Amino acid sequence: MGGGGGGGRGVWFGVAAGCAAAACVIAAALVSRRVRSHRRWQRAAELVAEFEEGCGTPVGRLKQVVDAMVVEMHAGLASDGGSKLKMLLTYVDSLPHGSEKGIYYALDLGGTNFRVLQVQLGGKGSNILKQKVEKQPIPQELMTSTCEKMFGFIASKLKQIVEEDEESREGTIETRALGFTFSFPVKQSSVSSGVLMKWTKGFSIEDAADRDIVACLQEALTKEGLNMQVAVLVNDTVGTLALGHYHDRDTVAAVIIGTGTNACYVERTDAIIKYQGLLTNSGSMVINMEWGNFWTSHLPRTSYDVELDEDSLNRTDQGFEKMISGMYLGEIARRVLFRIAVESEVFGDVGSKLSQPFALSTPLMATMHEDESADLREVKRIVEQTLQIPDIPLKTRRLVVKVCDIVSRRAARLVAAGIVGILKKIGRDGSGPSTSGRPKGQLMRTVVAVEGGLYEGYSMFRDYVDEAIVEILGDVAQNIFLKTTVDGSGTGAALLAAAHLSNRKSYI
Repeated sequence: MGGGGGGGRGVWFGVAAGCAAAACVIAAALVSRRVRSHRRWQRAAELVAEFEEGCGTPVGRLKQVVDAMVVEMHAGLASDGGSKLKMLLTYVDSLPHGSEKGIYYALDLGGTNFRVLQVQLGGKGSNILKQKVEKQPIPQELMTSTCEKMFGFIASKLKQIVEEDEESREGTIETRALGFTFSFPVKQSSVSSGVLMKWTKGFSIEDAADRDIVACLQEALTKEGLNMQVAVLVNDTVGTLALGHYHDRDTVAAVIIGTGTNACYVERTDAIIKYQGLLTNSGSMVINMEWGNFWTSHLPRTSYDVELDEDSLNRTDQGFEKMISGMYLGEIARRVLFRIAVESEVFGDVGSKLSQPFALSTPLMATMHEDESADLREVKRIVEQTLQIPDIPLKTRRLVVKVCDIVSRRAARLVAAGIVGILKKIGRDGSGPSTSGRPKGQLMRTVVAVEGGLYEGYSMFRDYVDEAIVEILGDVAQNIFLKTTVDGSGTGAALLAAAHLSNRKSYI
């Protein structure tokens, strides 16, 4: 009996020891898992903190960017090739002001479609009575054909639209004026002429090289028997300025913040050193900055920006655009998230989608950034559907939002610095005499027209722009107004045609 009891105790002790050992193994595994999880999150947090620091835009740095913008503007006005900013002459020395009257047309050619606009102006203070828009696709074969064939096609469609419109109105116009928005690189020699520098966006019409693009269109219109004069040749930024000025005469600059970005503003002709002796009736001219190519060492560039530039088709070009425009913001965020996924594994097993360039668009990034739901359900949906990463916890979703915030905040604050740079150049920042001749300290109401999907559709981005302008300018910001315009590339071109042909010009 005694021997049997001792054996039972031995078995019991063996079982107990085994359970204890198993418990220790389980506990050790749990501790190890927690340690690994902590380390993963620690690494993820480190990467986000490093990125945030690299994207830092304290007001001191923003003011350095402002000053650098002014320096580059002066250099670009002094000589061609003297600056990253091209500072191109537009030969637009008068802007619409609201008293224009009549029917004017615009042709907007900037991609695989072109648009024809008809605008009826009623005068009496910025009164657009009627506006009509027709959109037409350009057949693929014409994009690589000849100048005569492509512009012949456009002219025939334009004639058809004009005749249908006039038939419905039971009347014709003796002299039809056309504003031509041409969103390809051109070197202008007058307000209504410009030589094509190169095709982009899938166009490759060899016999158009080094030809006056307006002359090509005018010739096609004449062959079609359409009595229409191409009055002005502009890009979308200048059109935005024209539309802004039509509604508010305090508008002195325009900025496009969409897929791409650009800016233009009104400059004194005596400040355009590279064209000494340039005379205009107004004493001013609109300058197309091509500010997407702006660069300074004061811009907060990170390793992700460097890699994006190296992988781009236009390396070392458009440095400013790559930090602030809708084409690139989503891609910057994707690159950061991909590195976090690789080095911390907080996203779990990540498929190849997150590794694909431009898999995350800027509109989707903006949607995640502005997700106000308690569980960040939009973030979850986009990460699952677009990046194909399932079941990410709320903590990870918050990390995604943080990355989106860093990217957009930096971009918006740099846009603000660019805008203030323009205002400082023309004396509208409160630091010196304005171009109007008002003494220092006497502040003027100043309006900047802004257009583009990134700015219009992204409220947090707009808020960050406004916030930074106030930080940089202080009380002066009370006199600065950013006004959104819609369709400056079309309506603005028609308005410029009206202003150019009007006997009563609005001198800037």
